Amino acid sequence: MKLHGYFRSSAAYRVRIALNLKGLTAEHLPHHLRKGEQIAPGYLALNPQGLVPTLEGDDGAVLTQSLAIIEWLDETHPNPPLLPRDPLRRAKVRAFALAIACDIHPVQNLKVLARLRQLGLPEEKVTEWAAWANREGLAACETLIKGENGPFCFGDTPTVADLCLVPQLANARRFGVDVSGFSRLLEAEAAANQMKAFTDAAPDRQPDAE
Repeated sequence: MKLHGYFRSSAAYRVRIALNLKGLTAEHLPHHLRKGEQIAPGYLALNPQGLVPTLEGDDGAVLTQSLAIIEWLDETHPNPPLLPRDPLRRAKVRAFALAIACDIHPVQNLKVLARLRQLGLPEEKVTEWAAWANREGLAACETLIKGENGPFCFGDTPTVADLCLVPQLANARRFGVDVSGFSRLLEAEAAANQMKAFTDAAPDRQPDAE
């Protein structure tokens, strides 16, 4: 397999964790987002959205969108499972993951922030926007799992919820968000960071890290 990504992309980070948890190896092909390598014609032919990650299977199949990739990995390599068997629990895990992947991450990603700069917002306001998106979204996520047993988001093993949470907390800190009040989220993050699958996937551990 080949994973097209970028060391700081939280979406690619999620997939790296999933691959590690499944014990799978992939050739990592970096595309420097700040240099616009994701919109090079060759890459757009692979992923028309010009986003990372993209996963190329050994059979040549191409998958885009991190959660779709993760669910495909979970279905084709079911151990360890990243979604609960119980339909209600599975829906709750997915809801938490989507709260991050669809409602927090997209409005603070590089493409949106670049557009804000194009519209004339000063850098201070752009950073404030990204911090707000993280702070507001993570506060809701804290409430979503407040009553869930830990140490992970939903129990004693990591799920796709944790795969989304850990990269998003890293984003929040990068934008200067004080996350110390999110005790339940931090508990899940601490449990994840005890696992090599998570720490090996961290941005600063990637070959293209700056």
